[in-house]
Amino acid sequence: MAELLLDTCALVWLGNNEPLDAGARQEIALAAGGSGEVFVSPISAWEIGMLVSKSRLAIAATPDAFFEAALALPGVLSVPLTPAPLIASSFLPGVPPRDPTDRIFIATAREHDLRIVTRDRAILAYGAAGHVKTLAC
Repeated sequence: MAELLLDTCALVWLGNNEPLDAGARQEIALAAGGSGEVFVSPISAWEIGMLVSKSRLAIAATPDAFFEAALALPGVLSVPLTPAPLIASSFLPGVPPRDPTDRIFIATAREHDLRIVTRDRAILAYGAAGHVKTLAC
């Protein structure tokens, strides 16, 4: 059973119907269609809001409407954001990415045994080192 966590970039690309790797798109569709689950993090809602407020991201809806629309898609759920992964993000093994949001995504994925769907090179490298499951998109 595939259980995926969409990084903010993957969530935005899906929401804007932008191109994703065909294999990743297929795995997302399979997971959302019943063979697993697709999760989004509340951290993505914050990150989208920050990017829009700084004019670094253009989306067709307000950030809250964009995030709510993502949660309304079949098979997409919000992953619980509890103190445990927030604290764990400070104590990741190896050499984790420096970006705090990347660290929170990683700790959340590790906490819930999810595979992160991303193009972020630092997260993919951390996954290649065996510290978190990833799916390049």
